[in-house]
Amino acid sequence: MTDERWHDMLNVDLTGVLRTLRAGAERMTDGGALVAVSSIAGGVYGWEEHAHYAAAKAGVLGLVRSVAVELGPRQIRANAVIPGLIETPQSLDPVNSLGPEGLQRAGKDIPWGRVGTPEEVASVIGFLTSDESRYITGQALVVDGGLTVKMRA
Repeated sequence: MTDERWHDMLNVDLTGVLRTLRAGAERMTDGGALVAVSSIAGGVYGWEEHAHYAAAKAGVLGLVRSVAVELGPRQIRANAVIPGLIETPQSLDPVNSLGPEGLQRAGKDIPWGRVGTPEEVASVIGFLTSDESRYITGQALVVDGGLTVKMRA
């Protein structure tokens, strides 16, 4: 992996999240919620030949925890979601991810028997930004249909 690829990925997937959280916090009055999106690759697992992506997504978790501590006195919550295998344009790309066939095969190993949808991740983000989660901060919720808790045979 070249330094350029490493820096490009961290600039977008970690520094970009920092800049977004910072801009949001600067515009918020006391109270409210920020949510960042990590990934199962980095947030839970490593990913062969994608160390730059996994490192950036793992970094999002540390960033959210620190933001939660820093903004806690203002009653601003900061949390993360860790999507598992979700059918998105990125995951459907056979060159840079699993592609349609790979996703379908992988879905068979998920306890729910399928990959997730963007709407399922969005509903968790909605929860984390609602008053229903008013005492949750600095946490990461895995949205993966049970993939990470399934014992491998």
